[in-house]
Amino acid sequence: MATFDQPASGTVATGRDSAIVDQADAEAPGIAGPQALVTSLKRSDAVTPYRFRDLLALDDFERHAKRLLPHMIFQYVAGGAETGAALAHSRGAYADYAFLPRLMRDSSARDTSTELFGHTYAAPFGVGPLGGAAFIAYRGDIVLAEAARRMNLPMILSASSLIKLEDVFAQNPQAWFQGYLPGDQTRIDRLLDRVAATGYRTFVVTADTPTLGNREHNTRSGFSMPIKVTPKVAWQSATHPRWLLGTVARTFLKHGAPHFENTEATRGPPMMSQGAVRNTIARDQLSWKNLEAIRKRWSGNLLVKGLLAPEDVEIAKDCGADGVILSTHGGRQLDHAIAPLDVLPEIAARKGSLKIIIDSGIRRGTDVMKALALGADFVLLGRPFMFGAALGGAAGVEHAMRILKEELNRDMALIGVNRLSELNPDFLRRVPRRT
Repeated sequence: MATFDQPASGTVATGRDSAIVDQADAEAPGIAGPQALVTSLKRSDAVTPYRFRDLLALDDFERHAKRLLPHMIFQYVAGGAETGAALAHSRGAYADYAFLPRLMRDSSARDTSTELFGHTYAAPFGVGPLGGAAFIAYRGDIVLAEAARRMNLPMILSASSLIKLEDVFAQNPQAWFQGYLPGDQTRIDRLLDRVAATGYRTFVVTADTPTLGNREHNTRSGFSMPIKVTPKVAWQSATHPRWLLGTVARTFLKHGAPHFENTEATRGPPMMSQGAVRNTIARDQLSWKNLEAIRKRWSGNLLVKGLLAPEDVEIAKDCGADGVILSTHGGRQLDHAIAPLDVLPEIAARKGSLKIIIDSGIRRGTDVMKALALGADFVLLGRPFMFGAALGGAAGVEHAMRILKEELNRDMALIGVNRLSELNPDFLRRVPRRT
């Protein structure tokens, strides 16, 4: 198969390409070796695996996963709250901006690397927290952590994960941890101490889940927590044997019943237990006082996820947060919430030293560039990487990451920049949404 970025024969190579010089030109009088015309290029070793031949863009991962996964599992990942308006707004906001490229600029020194909290990542995007990942893909959290480590990108472990945070950290010591916290400081402190003792250096407080959003699609598809084996669930599972045997049965045989491992300082209940559920008591009591207490106890990087109001971002900064993640929880919490991109410019204008990260709705390299041009320091994605894990394990996730990174590299050339720091609002124009 062809590579992602394989120039056609006869194109001129940049200094980073491995070139083959036409022999006749190389021997022609007056042409020295270093100045010889490059007429062909060596094929890259990074050939797309055959099984990923139809995965050319991040949306392709969702299309293929829809066939692989039972409807209830697919909808759990892909669905939004109530009407799905928040989900649609988050994605549609990127279509409201068009590029104004600057051309005839030397963009041959393009570099997608980005520094964040003292670490230089290979690109300005990472893996957002994905609850229940190990029930969607075998050892999903480990898979995501492994792919992120190999690609030198950040990965955030969800408190709703089914694999111990210690095991994920052993796979990827650069991973971050995200908590769903109650308004009970004693419970918070115990979890913080466990996370710190493991070695995590970045803690993310999710602020937008005082209660779970109204996800009607779960009820319609048969998904519940804990999962109830109804006739509908049994049929969906039996008709998707690759998931049933490769993820569920394999997990039970090798690791036993999956538990909610990280919502508290101690192990939570089994995912499929009918007699016990996750302790979500007092999440609606979480307040800024708790964040102030967390800041005093936690010495690493501290972020708050789920903020949208500029006033809340200011409060988070005053409480000592190092960064915020503008997010609608993938459209899974409050329906009709404003798109994070729509408030990004206002928030970025007053961010100071605060790091601004944005998620919800990003699917293309152009989306990443729009967010960065409007003031974001970094972006996160979730669903495409989760579907990549279901389709191909760590290799599937890496394939998705490479697609996005290659898109970003290509788009930088087309817009006329070498460094992501060169992006600014002058490269964009707001345009009326077209149907």
